[in-house]
This record gives sequence, structure tokens and C-alpha cells, in this order.
Amino acid sequence: MSSPDAPFELSATDDGDAPFSLTGPEAESETPPPARTARTVVLASLLVVSLAGASTLAWFGWQVNTQRKTTLSTPSTIGALSLDDSEQATSTADYLQSALSAEIALDKAVGAVYNSSDERSVLFFGGTTLLWSPESDLDSSFNLVDDNQGTVSGLQEVDAGDFGGVMKCGVSRSTDGDMTVCGWADHGSIALALFPSRTEAEAAPLMRELRSAIQTRS
Repeated sequence: MSSPDAPFELSATDDGDAPFSLTGPEAESETPPPARTARTVVLASLLVVSLAGASTLAWFGWQVNTQRKTTLSTPSTIGALSLDDSEQATSTADYLQSALSAEIALDKAVGAVYNSSDERSVLFFGGTTLLWSPESDLDSSFNLVDDNQGTVSGLQEVDAGDFGGVMKCGVSRSTDGDMTVCGWADHGSIALALFPSRTEAEAAPLMRELRSAIQTRS
């Protein structure tokens, strides 16, 4: 039996070459395994990622649900603009909305030409459908505007207004002069408008005014 005051104790082992082993207080100390702490950190990280993913998915679902039930109409007047119902204007509007429908499968398409007192017209065309990637569809639709000089250049995002989604404006250049082109898209609608003889600073707020009068949600 070992003495209480003895700093070491001798114990027998199964090894024939070393019949005793020497143990002491330092040899008996143990370091707590870090496995539980590491596992806790990993599980916490996975939980944070899962919650973030669920939150993003819920936000996306909410946006789709609130934007998909959209209606577009072409009122006879929008601010200082009045609807041009001449045969030529109607034919132009029909052509533009047919071109957009060929690019994007729309449930319903609309088109109109509006005139102002200063004789600067606005050509509007758009439609409604469920869009999963509104910005991508909007970027593709700008390719429809080609005035024999190339596609719309200098596209940049502008304030989309109360309806949200995305709105962009750019410039189509031709020998007859520059023409600003603006468009919006959300999960329920997409539309473009051509603004001959107007700068982007003029066209962007006018596009928001058009949208407020043309688009409704249920």
C-alpha cells in the first residue's frame, strides 16, 4: 500500500520486461476533449445559415405573391399626355406589343402612343405574366429596341417608384437623334417606353408617372 505522502506510486503491468510502471500526479492529469465545443459551433453555424436561407426564401415568396396579380391598362390621359388613337399610332402600338410578346410569353399585352402639347410622343408597350427573374427579362427586352444603330447603351438602374421591382433607362442613338428608352419589370409585369427627344432626366420621372397610371395590383 502506498503512503499518502508518497509523490509516486508503483503499479504492476502486464509487460514482462517492465514489471512496474511509475505514475504521478502530472501523468494522471487530463485535457478536456474539444469535440463537444467544436460540434456546438458547427451546429450553431448551420442553424444561422438555415434561418438566413429560410428568411430569404420567405421574402422572395412574398414578393412573387404580392406582385404577380397585376393589370396594365392604357388610360386616355396621363398627366399632360393624351392617348393617340389614330390609325398610324394604333398600328405602331400593335407592332411594339407583338414584338415584346414574341420575346417574352405574356398572358396579356398592351401598347399605346401618347402625345404631349409640345409634340413629343411617348411609345409605350408592355404586358403581364409571372416573371421569376424580372431584371434578367428586362435586360433582354431592351434588345428589341434597335434603331439600325445597335442596341440600347448606357443602361442604368433608376428609382422604380412605389410598385418596386426594377426600372432602368438607357439611350438608343440614331442619325435622327438620341432616344431615351426606359423599362420596368417586377414579378407580374414588364414594360418599355420610348421617349424621342427626351433626356434620361426627363424620361425617368415620366416613366414612373406612366407606371402609376397604367399598372394596378389586386
